[in-house]
Amino acid sequence: MAAVALSLGATASLAAEPLVKVRLGTVAWIGYAPFYVAVAKNLFARYGLKVELQDFPDPATMPAAVRSGGLQGGMYTYDLIITAVAQAQKLRVVLPIDYSNGADAIVAEKSLASIADLKGRKVAYPFSTCDNLLVVFALEKAGLKESDILGIDTTPENVAAALAAGAVAGATYEPNITQILKLGGGGKYKVLLDSSAAPGLITDVLFFDEGFIARNPKAVEGVMRGYLDGLALLRNKPEEARKIVAKYIGVTPEEVKQQQKGVYNIPAAEMMGYFQKRDDSKSLHKVGAGIGDILVHRGQIKATPRIEDTFDPRFVEALAKAP
Repeated sequence: MAAVALSLGATASLAAEPLVKVRLGTVAWIGYAPFYVAVAKNLFARYGLKVELQDFPDPATMPAAVRSGGLQGGMYTYDLIITAVAQAQKLRVVLPIDYSNGADAIVAEKSLASIADLKGRKVAYPFSTCDNLLVVFALEKAGLKESDILGIDTTPENVAAALAAGAVAGATYEPNITQILKLGGGGKYKVLLDSSAAPGLITDVLFFDEGFIARNPKAVEGVMRGYLDGLALLRNKPEEARKIVAKYIGVTPEEVKQQQKGVYNIPAAEMMGYFQKRDDSKSLHKVGAGIGDILVHRGQIKATPRIEDTFDPRFVEALAKAP
């Protein structure tokens, strides 16, 4: 009886152990749907975690929030990490989440026929985060440079306001694209070019501060496992999951279903490939070098950091070996 009592006491003590709180920066983006589902369904609790998501209207401010201790990590596009590491901040990618395959786009007035028509015109997009890459890519493909357009620096969420204020085009991501295409009764704007033209250019990642990784490896692993549980629920119970995601990003479940077509969530079996040196868009080495070239050319960083200094593959390796 004494042994049973001790056992029950130990179990009660374990159950009463408080959850470790992890706060992650994020934005409203269809590719992060597994995280939204995992938080709503409390899937992180089984790993001893309470994960909170904090929205950032301007994602470029996430690294500063990590530096101040307000966040332990976040999720955003890989270019944010390249920039931060180039500026000596020790952020590390631990997990590739998705790549945009149509859910980022340059939207424009319907009177514009091609990217070439943007020459000399006002175009709104964030200068310091991901969609500047799509703008540079599109302009170069059309034989133009950034200096050939009148760029207006704004946040992804404020592109619609910039269009209303006189810009003829803008670059942003879902759900902002859907909302812009509805303006004027749906007859004013169209997609001029989307990210399916450059798969892998805009890759989303989960990142943490290097110090937090060293102090809390189990928490990092738990966040990753909770994400994979959310991804599984998204696939196994799509209707239930879409209702959760729709509420989070402010669209309908049917719009969630449509937006999901423009993003590819990377399954666990493919994750390790992103940390390997390969000459394709599913390697952070290849994508990181291209992003670095663009950021250096734009004057946002002085030099591209060593790609190996931008990520920590140990956790994905461990997941791959787990039964």
